[in-house]
Amino acid sequence: MIELSNVTKRFTSKTAVDGLGLSIGWGELFAFLGPNGAGKTTTIKMITGLLLPTEGRVRVGDFDLVTHGREARRLLGYVPDQPYLYDKLTGREFLQFIVEMYSIPADRARRNLAEQIATFEMAGYVDELTENYSHGMKQRLVFAAALVHEPRVLVVDEPMVGLDPKSARLVKDLLREQASSGTTVFMSTHTLNVVEEIADTVGIVDQGRLLFHGPLDDLRRQQREETSFEKLSLRITEEGVPVSSG
Repeated sequence: MIELSNVTKRFTSKTAVDGLGLSIGWGELFAFLGPNGAGKTTTIKMITGLLLPTEGRVRVGDFDLVTHGREARRLLGYVPDQPYLYDKLTGREFLQFIVEMYSIPADRARRNLAEQIATFEMAGYVDELTENYSHGMKQRLVFAAALVHEPRVLVVDEPMVGLDPKSARLVKDLLREQASSGTTVFMSTHTLNVVEEIADTVGIVDQGRLLFHGPLDDLRRQQREETSFEKLSLRITEEGVPVSSG
């Protein structure tokens, strides 16, 4: 699970995240929404340990990211919005590097590598240098690398960017399957139809403040009218007034 308790992140005079509180349970697929500059990426970087909070506490599983960062990060898989790979490694070598970094036993590592290569249909190019990959091929490899050590928490930032329809369908099914198997999925996205299709709960943030957290149906009931999810989320961020769930 993921828990953020009164988390604030400041950069000199700018407050990127302001007193954020979130609790996301095991097996929950959570969608994090908001306009550009709302604090989404900063929040993700704190959850993954790439940034430390100025105030407050971030926990992954039973571990505090500040005091037990190594243990917390072992539970995590992370897919950034832009895939970063080592160009002079093949896809298979990159996956092998990941399993060795997590000290996965050899038999389990071979099984996990084969499973991810099959899941993401990479057999035709996994032994080519990643510098020759298209964006979609890179994105598949990054997903495979995030899952090859069987994380309990999966954090994905804009997972659908640049994917063709077949790859997008694969990723949506995969995220839903991960949540159904008990993995906590934290997904930041601007693709609202994906949120409506696969998310369990939604968080809407703007100017570093959480404006809504709860099931989509609760948000619709709160608005007391039938309208599109896009209009609901835009109205909340434009008004800047927190909306309670339930």
